[in-house]
Parts: sequence; structure tokens; C-alpha cells
Amino acid sequence: METGMAEPAGTAGTRAEPVWNGLPRGLLTMRRLLLVVWFVPMAVAAGVLLGLFAGPLWALFALLPLAFVAWGWPMLGRNWRSWRYAERADDLLISRGVLWREETIVPYGRMQLVEVTSGPVERYFGLAGVQLHTAAAATDARIPGLLPEEAERLRDRLTALGEARSAGL
Repeated sequence: METGMAEPAGTAGTRAEPVWNGLPRGLLTMRRLLLVVWFVPMAVAAGVLLGLFAGPLWALFALLPLAFVAWGWPMLGRNWRSWRYAERADDLLISRGVLWREETIVPYGRMQLVEVTSGPVERYFGLAGVQLHTAAAATDARIPGLLPEEAERLRDRLTALGEARSAGL
């Protein structure tokens, strides 16, 4: 997958919009499954325990975790759609957030370490994350839920670009 800047017609010499890449749908699937795996058993356990020890009316409180699942399902979708990244000539852009948008710009020359991480749940879903470390801890950035091939490609590209710009990589 080749990324870069799109050059609109008639804009020679001006800065074009970056080409944004979204995250794979597997990340959304993983997060939604974790939501269900945590809160549905909680609702069942609360319903059974409250029903046995406090009475059937109290068992209705077990609907609260299910309401959280119903609310969280679309919220996870909105959050997943908000994540995107773009590789430009001199820096990497990472944008995320629904209510509070956050855009991080990491210059290639400032990167000190680029690592690919993948926990057991991520590996099960065939996902990996890229963690970018800079000299200033406040500008560290990450891109979660990439396909392992894309994460490795991005790590290699960012490392090469950082070295080419005489950075600390």
C-alpha cells in the first residue's frame, strides 16, 4: 500500500492534503467482542445473585451492564472511525477522537525508537500496534490495531526516514 500526498490539479508548489489511512475492521471487532465478553457475564451474574438474595425486582439492576453494552457498541464504532494516520514527506500525522479531536504530528527526524507490539488478544485477531518514541515523552504516539504486515512496513519506513534525517534512530 503506497501512501503519500495527493497533488490536486493546478496546485503545483502548494502543500496538498495528506492521504489518510484508517485502521483495519479487525480492531473494531476485537474491541466489541471484549465489551461483550466483560459485560454480558457481569449482567448474568448480577441478575442471578440479585434475584436469589435480594428478590426478582432487584434483579432488574442486572440490565445496567447490558445498557452499557448497548451504549458502548456504537461508541466503539465512532472511536474506530476517528483513528487515522498519514505519512507525509517530513512527518507522520496521527488523528483520533470523536468529541475531543487530537492530531499528533511526529517529525521523522525526532523519532528515537519505533516498535511493533502485539498482545495475546491482538495476535488472536491478527493485529499489531506501532509505538513511536521521541525525545520528548509528550510527543510519543501510537497507532493501534494494524495488520502485522502494515505495522512492520510502517516501522521499517519510519526507521529508514528517521535515519535519513540524521535522527536518533
